[in-house]
Amino acid sequence: MPGPGPHMMYALGTGQALMTLSSGRFSPHHCLIYALNAFFGPDIGSFTEWLTSTLGLAAFFGSSVETYIHDPFLYIFILGFPLSLLYTRVSRFFVSKGYLDSVSGVPLTVKQCLLLISAGSLSHFFLDHLFEVIIFGFNSYCLFHTILAKVYIMLQLGCS
Repeated sequence: MPGPGPHMMYALGTGQALMTLSSGRFSPHHCLIYALNAFFGPDIGSFTEWLTSTLGLAAFFGSSVETYIHDPFLYIFILGFPLSLLYTRVSRFFVSKGYLDSVSGVPLTVKQCLLLISAGSLSHFFLDHLFEVIIFGFNSYCLFHTILAKVYIMLQLGCS
């Protein structure tokens, strides 16, 4: 899995592209929520497992949480709605105080937040699975190795 840097760069780059392509309908406000979930979202489960094992408190609970949260769809089903409510309230607060500029002047809705959480989770796992492929029992961190492995297997089987 790539570290937090590639997740953040990919999310912010994708957000920048969406802002450009949508003529401003995808605002920096949207990009912030999307990038936050692509960067840290599903790794909350891994962080919880690490924290409980380090502190020695409820290590079984921490590993159980990691199993369910660090999943592209279970993250959305378990934490999607609660985080949507939280992000909506935070969005409303920051827009009303003028800390966050919204193009329309309206805070994000629960539905918009849920869709941004889903997009962030899926793009997080896109990067995770793009760079982590198991070939011949070893972890490989490059998609090129997958192509080479398929060619090698086809040559060994005599396929053309």
